[in-house]
Amino acid sequence: MMSSSDDKDKAELIAKMKRTKEQWDREALDSEDGPDETDALLSQAISMAIEQGRGWSSPEEREKYLEQLLDDDYIPPLFAENQEELEKSGLKDAFTTLHNEGETPGKNMLDFRKKGNDSIALGRKNVAKNLQYYRDAVNHYYAAFHWASRIVPKDEGFAPTPEELEAAKEDPFFNEKELNELKSIICSNCAMAHLCLKNWGFVRDESKKAVDYNSKNIKAWYRLAKAHEMLQNWDEAGNAIESGLEVEKDNKEILQLQKKLDKRIRKARVLRQQRERARAERTSRIKDVWRHTKQDNIALGRVSLVATVKDDEDENESGGDEVEARWHHHYPHTGQLPKRAQDGSWTWPVLFVYPSHHQSDFIEHFAEEEIVALRMAQMFPEQEDDCSQETEMPWDYNNEFRCSNLAVYFEVHCLTEGEKVIHPDSVERLKDQAATMRFYEASRALKGDEGPEMATVARCVERKHLHRQRKMWIQAHGSLWAKPEPCPVIQVHPAATLGQVLRHKDMVVPNFLVTMFLFPADHPAHTEFLKDHKIISIVEPQKGN
Repeated sequence: MMSSSDDKDKAELIAKMKRTKEQWDREALDSEDGPDETDALLSQAISMAIEQGRGWSSPEEREKYLEQLLDDDYIPPLFAENQEELEKSGLKDAFTTLHNEGETPGKNMLDFRKKGNDSIALGRKNVAKNLQYYRDAVNHYYAAFHWASRIVPKDEGFAPTPEELEAAKEDPFFNEKELNELKSIICSNCAMAHLCLKNWGFVRDESKKAVDYNSKNIKAWYRLAKAHEMLQNWDEAGNAIESGLEVEKDNKEILQLQKKLDKRIRKARVLRQQRERARAERTSRIKDVWRHTKQDNIALGRVSLVATVKDDEDENESGGDEVEARWHHHYPHTGQLPKRAQDGSWTWPVLFVYPSHHQSDFIEHFAEEEIVALRMAQMFPEQEDDCSQETEMPWDYNNEFRCSNLAVYFEVHCLTEGEKVIHPDSVERLKDQAATMRFYEASRALKGDEGPEMATVARCVERKHLHRQRKMWIQAHGSLWAKPEPCPVIQVHPAATLGQVLRHKDMVVPNFLVTMFLFPADHPAHTEFLKDHKIISIVEPQKGN
């Protein structure tokens, strides 16, 4: 029995708690944002403590409880919203017991498993081939797995008391190994029900879960192989067959499936090996290119390979048309890489763009030591006898495309090295070998080189990258319409070599493709181009060229 002094202390404590609660409630209401969830939880906790306030076994226990209750980091277990908060309360085990109190997860699991088995049996006996039995079986197996997930397994050395043995008649207990085997059986049976419904994707997923819980489940391996067969994943079907035969080498069903799929599995594996070999070769080439560019101070860049971040996006609102215009002329040639010859020299893919006539020429191998004027002379020869003679290009109506009459430029991208926020239309510098490899593989995948599934994955990754760029730009500048100024340009002297262009301090090669803009000197498009693009430097030929 508590003394009168304890009663007095208790009353003082409750009064103090009331005052604290009223003060916190006032502060929460006076806040600009109003009371948040934490304020409400603390207020409820103190109210509950006041209403249910009984005596403490000692003054020390009372003070300890008050200190804990007034701690900002303390959340009463009743109000815990996640596992971490429940563990902080120190009452995890008690609440776990309370969670299952009055329930029998072990019994419920076995009951629902039996219902699922019965539904499968009824479906097989049904002359009308009513599929509803199999749908019911799926639902029963899902329920069985739900209850299995709520069972807390006993330790291996668990020795039940007579009372626990008696209780196990109503709700059986299992150790971890037994529970995993049961989960494997439930998932495998669920896969069987899906198989009867021809839901091959679900058959695959449930079979995978089954073999994860028990790698010796031979039925699950067979159903996994069958699912991959129907999904035409021949290589994966072969892996499942081989894993099943490791468990039971004489299994007739799996051996029959192996014989049936043998040719397709072999062909799929040959193709996979070819893809892996090609991927390894590409990786080696990218590494070689990266080493060359780092050693010779050649900067690489990338542009967005997609124009929108979702399928139903209005391109006119999002700026998609401009993004598309930005990279479209690169797209057919994006998979090209610089190549090293046997003598150690390098050639690059080069794109000559003629904005005045909306035309372009792609040069697959342009040697670094080659003079730009020599290549131009081959493409646009001088008319020695009669300057009025027509050129070879049918679109050159005014016969302006002659080597000596052309001005050559390249745009300056990434003017500020290390700039974190760039407009989605702009060229982004490739900072390391890994980023370079990812971009190259994405560009190939979007062209369809790796099949439709990889194209979809690459498109999703590129859209995420574009979305992040847009978000950062909007945060920094308020809107996508706040576009950067047009790129300045560097003029290229015709006697300069491609290597000099590549090594210019302001040159960034987008998409591994050296892009130069060529204009007839007196063409109006040239004048308009120079109005928008400031010439900031010129690539002069080195002595001896």
